[in-house]
Amino acid sequence: MKDNSLSNILNQYDSKEQIDGQLYTLNLGPTHPATHGIFQNVLTMDGERILHAEQTVGYIHRAFEKISERRNYSQITTLTDRMNYCSAPINNLGWHMTVEKLIGVEVPKRVDYMRVILMELARIGDHLICNGVTGMDSGAITGLTYMFIERERIYDMYEQICGARMTTNMGRIGGFERDFTPKFHELIKDFLKTFPPRFKEFCTLLERNRIFMDRTIGAGSISAERALSYGFTGPNLRATGVDYDVRVAQPYSSYEDFDFIIPVGTSGDTYDRFMVRQQEIWESIKIIKQAYENLPEGPFHADVPDFYLPEKADVYQKMEALIYHFKIVMGETDVPKGEVYHAVEGGNGELGFYLVSDGGRSPYRLHFRRPCFIYYQAYPEMITGSVISDAIVTMCSMNIIAGELDA
Repeated sequence: MKDNSLSNILNQYDSKEQIDGQLYTLNLGPTHPATHGIFQNVLTMDGERILHAEQTVGYIHRAFEKISERRNYSQITTLTDRMNYCSAPINNLGWHMTVEKLIGVEVPKRVDYMRVILMELARIGDHLICNGVTGMDSGAITGLTYMFIERERIYDMYEQICGARMTTNMGRIGGFERDFTPKFHELIKDFLKTFPPRFKEFCTLLERNRIFMDRTIGAGSISAERALSYGFTGPNLRATGVDYDVRVAQPYSSYEDFDFIIPVGTSGDTYDRFMVRQQEIWESIKIIKQAYENLPEGPFHADVPDFYLPEKADVYQKMEALIYHFKIVMGETDVPKGEVYHAVEGGNGELGFYLVSDGGRSPYRLHFRRPCFIYYQAYPEMITGSVISDAIVTMCSMNIIAGELDA
């Protein structure tokens, strides 16, 4: 294995090749605005060239896994949506599917399609911010401001489902708290009609922009072999040419019903990561159209009274509903003993939940497979030998979300 230690690199570094004859230590973060989060990279620099990098995480560590072991299963959703807050519904719905797998609940087909619609809206919102900020970090801020408008339209739809916009507490174990509202139907029809031409303008602005291409092609490249060695998934892996996607490899929520392709790149650089996300947005629009146009009739939640809060009007009038409400809120419902793992295709890759139950009211052990935490390990290797400006766009194109990194 190659020795990438600082001492070894400095021993091999020819002083005659130095730019200004002196090495510097640069702290990129934890408060630098270009890091887009609270994490630090200690860089050894020769002028603008990066000779060595060492990352530090944990600045906003919130102990979500340990907190989850003291909460009942219905309350954990307020933790999961604070991991990757750019696509919070995917985190929430993935957690609910994990619990449903443990307790053996099969949700109605309508719930599957509703979840697909919301998860793909979340994926679009996540990718819009990542690619918009990638443009901004290369000097083109206009696209980001345009895309924030489109993300706000997605948040308007979230608001119709759960009353919140960013940290959504989306859905319930077994389905949703409420069905799609008339206003939601109005908003999504308008979005499907007007978003594609607006997004096309963003594509035209950057995809073949000479300056943007010069700034991103070749920056922060990684091979498919190295990406797999690190455990990459999601757009960062697919940019290297590996077409792994959880929605296809291990379908959930009836994803097998939909026709879509998996965009892949070739070189695994910043430009390829950007383009993979661009194409995934088009595929997400295709999936949403299919799911919405073929949305099945039926209930919007499964029959799981031990986990699904009864109607508020029933709680006021019926003793049985009041009892179930009390048991769910107070976490008095035991779950089966068991050990399950469930994964969904998050905005950044395979978002997994490893759940161990001892039959009590709370998880005995819960571990989140956070894609950001996994692929951030490769960041020093990806930027060593490059210049600081390339390190910035590389970090952005990897879409490192601090909330997911430090969960």
